[in-house]
Amino acid sequence: GDQSAIEVADAVKQYVADAQSGLPVGFEMAYWRDSSRIVKARLGTLTRSAIQGGILIFLLLALFLRMSVALWVCVGIPISFLGVLAVMPELGTTINIVTLFAFILVLGIVVDDAIVTGENIYRHLKDTKDSTLAAVRGTEEVAVPVTFGVLTTAAAFLPIYFIEGTRGALFAQIPVVVISALMFSLIESKLILPSHMKHVRAYHDDPSKHSGWSRWQQKFANGFEAMVARRYQPLLQKALRQRYITWAIFLALLIVSYALVSSGALRFVFFPRVQSETARASLTMNPGTPFETTKDHIDRMHAVAQDLQAEYIDPVTGQSVIINIMSVTGAAGEGASGANVGRVIFEIVSPEKRSLQVTSSELVNEWRQRIGTIPGAKELNYRAEIGRGGSPLEVRLTGNDLKAMDEVAEKLQKRLPEYNGVFDIATSIGNGKEQIELHLKPTAELLGISAQQLARQVRAAFFGEEAQRIQRGREDVRVMVRYPQAERDSLTALQNMRIRSPAGVEVPLSEVADLSFGRSDDSIRRIDRQRVASISADVNKETADIEAIKVDLLAYAQELVAPYPGLNAALSGEAEEQADSFGSLRVGLMFVLFVVYALLAIPFKSYGQPLIVMSVIPFGVIGALLGHMIMGMDLSLLSFMGMLALTGVVVNDSLVLVDYVNRRRADGAPLFEAISIAGVARFRAVMLTSLTTFAGLMPLIFEESTQAQFLIPMAVSLGFGILFATGITLILIPVNYMILEDIKRLFSRSPQTAEPKP
Repeated sequence: GDQSAIEVADAVKQYVADAQSGLPVGFEMAYWRDSSRIVKARLGTLTRSAIQGGILIFLLLALFLRMSVALWVCVGIPISFLGVLAVMPELGTTINIVTLFAFILVLGIVVDDAIVTGENIYRHLKDTKDSTLAAVRGTEEVAVPVTFGVLTTAAAFLPIYFIEGTRGALFAQIPVVVISALMFSLIESKLILPSHMKHVRAYHDDPSKHSGWSRWQQKFANGFEAMVARRYQPLLQKALRQRYITWAIFLALLIVSYALVSSGALRFVFFPRVQSETARASLTMNPGTPFETTKDHIDRMHAVAQDLQAEYIDPVTGQSVIINIMSVTGAAGEGASGANVGRVIFEIVSPEKRSLQVTSSELVNEWRQRIGTIPGAKELNYRAEIGRGGSPLEVRLTGNDLKAMDEVAEKLQKRLPEYNGVFDIATSIGNGKEQIELHLKPTAELLGISAQQLARQVRAAFFGEEAQRIQRGREDVRVMVRYPQAERDSLTALQNMRIRSPAGVEVPLSEVADLSFGRSDDSIRRIDRQRVASISADVNKETADIEAIKVDLLAYAQELVAPYPGLNAALSGEAEEQADSFGSLRVGLMFVLFVVYALLAIPFKSYGQPLIVMSVIPFGVIGALLGHMIMGMDLSLLSFMGMLALTGVVVNDSLVLVDYVNRRRADGAPLFEAISIAGVARFRAVMLTSLTTFAGLMPLIFEESTQAQFLIPMAVSLGFGILFATGITLILIPVNYMILEDIKRLFSRSPQTAEPKP
């Protein structure tokens, strides 16, 4: 459990290689289903994305800031990551696909505080010759907003740690890495970065002393600042003067965006189906099925897989995309065993190593169609996906009326195929082994024979009654008394056996009991002491509207159980996990909003200004939704987790803006002037923090390998959300600040002292 999958696999491969020479003639030893290969591919994918993201961040910083400033800001990334790696063993986490994803997620965020601090220090360096004083003043000036910005981001990721459901423990590793990295970055930006920045020198006044890159970068920076003064500042001032019209425009944008989403333009899939590199078909026949019958079906399934192997040949390599087919009769995985179960498994060449454009789902669908229906099969399912939890569709029936439960289950099984994209229908209500049931006649009651007495005598006659135990060494030999074999091998022998009444009268069994044939339950499941049965099915998540199917199926199931008192129907499987997870997300959202508000109220010393900062949160969510539409992706659990984290990240830029306005007003600047200056002065820092966050996530967002697909929705929510919210922040936050001041003047008891409206 705690070992490295790669190290274990390497040891096995070395053993196989060493053992080849000692094998008998005609024998060969090999390995298959090498999980370390998949682990290496995932780690390689994410590591490559992290390196690419880091390079993009550095290039962005070098474009807007001096090369030396960009370098020292980027130094905070490895320092923070090394700090996380140092504490990960103590926090109980390892290097795996989820923690590596967390590193990528925080890659662009972790430099935000360093960008704001470094950019502010450099601004002071251009105004003073004392580099130490510039480093101290530049750090102190933004210390409060930067610190509380990091704390709000950490608070937004914290609820992910407490998400319920079977995948909750998987995602809990994300906040561990992210919050640790943020704490180390805060230490680095407050103590280490200023020390480095004091050695940075501002540009010389003599352009001839500049390097070629410095001259180009200075020209770009001057052009950027000119653009801000020429385009952004007049637009901001106009928006401030027409603030209520501007606010109405943003409100309309918010309403239209949410209407677009609620209209069904975006589908929701709780957990997207990620293609696996292993396909499996599991067969469960009715209990009592002979081993030979099960094996015949498994052999046919194996033969069909071999046909597919021969047909799907990669034109480049000349090899089949299907490798290493294995079939087993008598075991079906997950602890299932017996003569009635079996499975067939085959491996598929990873997508990046094949040119033939065929997915594992397409292979499995054709496999399913060629095999068709298997007579006497209780359950036959096919799997070729990563990270599967419960069944996408599952109805759970609870109650003690077994007959009613059977009737409802049968109707549900007939209803499920009517939905588009539903397949692999199964039920836990199965026909067990054949049995003979004995029912007492009135004659038995007259003779005083009870059902218990009847059962005991039949058992003793056919199974036997223990008469004696003989000790032989360490073994205990039981002597059983029962009918001879010839009197136990026919139904007539059972009907003619003699039953003794309590009074000693012997009569044939047929005189005191009726015989009927039936099947026993192969398993009995209970929840809260009530019998439970489930009807499940798989769904094509790419084409079917699974949420609409769930609503209709639940309504139909509840309609079926209504005539039966004590019988209940509810959705389980993936739907139950979805309810648990989203219940956690709702609680987490309330927690984040409260904590963010409380954290913002501390530095602002105001109950109204935190609302200004938090007003950008809904627009961040809009950006996340638009990002999914641009990328052509469905919403998923990871998407909403990204939106939850987004609530703490998007407020950072707003926090810096509002803090700057407060500082200028404290210095005596008029309200309108303070707000106008704040937007211009903080424009570069705000843009950089957002662009670096998006740049850090961009390689992962556009990653095509199967190993990263289920992680991408969270990156899309965070990346596009912060990008969209930034443009809104630079206009909406100043406008809301002015509106808040208007409200204060409106309710002020001394309106004559209020600052005049611009």
